[in-house]
Amino acid sequence: MPEAVAFTLPILPGKTDTDREVMHSFWHGERQADFRASRERHGITREAAWIQETPDGNAAIIYLEADNLDAALQGIATSTDPFDRWFRDYVRDVHGYDLEESAPPPELVLDYSG
Repeated sequence: MPEAVAFTLPILPGKTDTDREVMHSFWHGERQADFRASRERHGITREAAWIQETPDGNAAIIYLEADNLDAALQGIATSTDPFDRWFRDYVRDVHGYDLEESAPPPELVLDYSG
């Protein structure tokens, strides 16, 4: 059974349209093949992203599934593949978050399944 995680990242002021355009390029556009190859290489079996407006600015909500999430996230953080390096720069520019720095995973506080 795959492991799953959801988390939020702030979208820096003025970067929402950039985030929306890049996500579209991953899903249906010119970066789709590179994005899919990256996720397959790192064992990510599902990824979804939403943009949420909040009183404090916009945020990206990210959902990931992988058989080994720690390995998948570590792979993205350390890969020398050109797309993965570009992706880390993109996340730093749009979200202000450095994927190369270790951060604790979100705390699971509820997991209901009917």
